[in-house]
Amino acid sequence: MLKRIETWFESIERRMRGSVGADIAQREARRRAWLHFHLFDHAFFRYWWTNFDKVAEGVYRSNHPDPARLVRYKEMGIRSILNLRGDDGRSPWLFEKEACDALGIELRTARIYARKPARRKEIVALIDTMRQMEKPFVMHCKSGADRAGFASVLYKAVIEGVPLEEARKHLSLRYAHANWTATGIVGHIFDMYEARNAESPIDLETWFRTEYDHNTAAESFAAKRAGRRTT
Repeated sequence: MLKRIETWFESIERRMRGSVGADIAQREARRRAWLHFHLFDHAFFRYWWTNFDKVAEGVYRSNHPDPARLVRYKEMGIRSILNLRGDDGRSPWLFEKEACDALGIELRTARIYARKPARRKEIVALIDTMRQMEKPFVMHCKSGADRAGFASVLYKAVIEGVPLEEARKHLSLRYAHANWTATGIVGHIFDMYEARNAESPIDLETWFRTEYDHNTAAESFAAKRAGRRTT
């Protein structure tokens, strides 16, 4: 019964997502996009829960902001936004792009994932983009739990030079990150690095740029979860 409801809900979401298009200037398109954004992307929930926190001086993390919150970010002095969901042309991106353009906030993307390992080039692009961002900036994903947590750990460890053990506090239940679920893959990537570094020292950025492999990460995480289920 629950599976049927889930499938029905997903089919409605797909139809609504497909009906939005890339232009929200027209009233009807805007109405559909706004409904999709609030109902299916859970923007209504993020009115009260922002998952906002400081990562470093001039660097913050949060869940996906709506236009009203972007106004508040502008008032705080935020100069740029890093969207970790990517430019997918869907309603969350359309409203964010429109608001950032109107407010004069630079909007950049560096797409990574919550339930599968990002490729090497995607993680390297994220590191490079974070170095280039004009501060103060906010990085965000959808809920601000997993992708924002992964990026925050990267920023603290790679760019700030903070010990990884301390940086990893940004992947915790405090931010609604659950490492025992499929989203645990983002933390597992750092587990892989720590195991490799224990064999012979290598800094985290060098490991990502020269050795990290997303297929290996996916396979080892799947094996880890399978082992957990059988014990």
